[in-house]
Amino acid sequence: MEHFPTLTETVAALRRGETTSVALTSDALDRIDALNGHLGAFVHVARDAALESARAADERLSAGPRPADAVRGGTGPASNTRAGLTTLPALLGVPTALKDGHDVAGMPTSWGSLASRDEHGDLARAQRSDELAGTLEAAGAVILGKTQVPEFLLNSYSENRMYPPARNPFALDCSPGGSSGGQAAAVAAGILPGAIGSDGGGSVRIPAAACGLIGLKPNRGRVPSSDALSNVGQLGVNGPIARTAEDAALLMDVLCHTPGHDRIPRPVAAVPENSFRDVVRAARRGDTPWGERPLRIGVTTQSPFDGTYDVQVSPEARTALERGVRQLKDLGHTVEAVDLGFDPAYPEAFSTLWTTAMGQLPLDSREHLLTGLARTFRARALQRGAVELADAVAVLRGIEADVIRRFADLDMVLTPALAMPPRPVGWFHEGCDIADPAGADQDYERQCQYTPWTSVVNVVGLPAITYPTTWAVPTTGDYPGPVPMGVQLIGGPSSEARLLALVAQLDPATTPRAYLVA
Repeated sequence: MEHFPTLTETVAALRRGETTSVALTSDALDRIDALNGHLGAFVHVARDAALESARAADERLSAGPRPADAVRGGTGPASNTRAGLTTLPALLGVPTALKDGHDVAGMPTSWGSLASRDEHGDLARAQRSDELAGTLEAAGAVILGKTQVPEFLLNSYSENRMYPPARNPFALDCSPGGSSGGQAAAVAAGILPGAIGSDGGGSVRIPAAACGLIGLKPNRGRVPSSDALSNVGQLGVNGPIARTAEDAALLMDVLCHTPGHDRIPRPVAAVPENSFRDVVRAARRGDTPWGERPLRIGVTTQSPFDGTYDVQVSPEARTALERGVRQLKDLGHTVEAVDLGFDPAYPEAFSTLWTTAMGQLPLDSREHLLTGLARTFRARALQRGAVELADAVAVLRGIEADVIRRFADLDMVLTPALAMPPRPVGWFHEGCDIADPAGADQDYERQCQYTPWTSVVNVVGLPAITYPTTWAVPTTGDYPGPVPMGVQLIGGPSSEARLLALVAQLDPATTPRAYLVA
């Protein structure tokens, strides 16, 4: 079945001179023009700046390696010098984008919120790039623009009051997930060969799963541009959204090993990994990081929300999980049911922590411009005291320790990626306008029911990866054709390389072009 070129293939074609950055960038911009009116993936396109960057990249590619590249890019062992020269930056000339919660010099950042506009209704343009944008620029990427997000990245769907909703390229009436929904939609629709998202409760894994891609949430303390150590929640980390495990590994190397952007100033960090891409390539040759022994993998549909909400595992999610189990057993691994026994205090504690950030925002009496959910979250956060927040953090840290103890006898845990097929646009706040606080509790409950297995991984700080196992037309709902359903593998501490190596061996079918309706 025909697929779009992978990120790895795109980089190789640029290096061999089979294409140019200007050609790739122009094609991506043309595809945005053709698709974005109904896909809603992009909210800002920097056409002139992208083409200028592409022309500069082509000049660099034509000139070849040079000593100055030692401070501009390259990944792990791939950047070793030869005859005093270094390799070119890892993503030199590759078009990509950033979600609209990152600052890129010269571009506006809205965070998906009307409250980000000034008194004239304008968005300020960033004076400088943030850490993630700086990493991608140093790696040579061509940043096309910004993609759609939910307001302040709160939700597992990508709708807001600011722009038209992002839509799933395999079912345009449905959401691509969130909060990195625009990123995933752009990759799945063939606009981008790969992208970076941010994941504070599932925001890489959810849209990757909804759009038939691979999504990796790295370990806490792994990625310098978002180490999940810099805020009270310790939840958010940047991670790849990609078509193949090798593409995801390449993006991990960019995130962790781009010179000048490869240090985490913390006393505790993830165990170093020289090159994720090298591990994946070795695994494809049969040289796995776990050696000859089979992996011991636990499987469960238990979630920390089960005692609070009515979490139903759809037939599609069960089929995807059963297929995932068979695939792992076919590779010779041991897969057995496990009881994780989550603390019933989790839902309230997580909600307390998750909503705290809304209370920290300096909105200057602009709350009326928020979505109903964000407005409700802010009101509740501002009403809480410090002791209540501290109690919530204590509960979650206890859950963290308990879950990591349960990994003592396991290599990984397998869960469904999502509990249901992609949800219709507007489903989460169904019956209420998105601006109406009356729909907030339903909205949040449905998000927990849709993605009950992702947020606890952020709380615990472990790495996890989602990938598709089935493509089928759901038994209920109005879908134009097959949509993806998949699984989540949760790894032990600092095990991203193992997760990527295992998924490389599984080689899941991602974003087949025949199923696209965008």
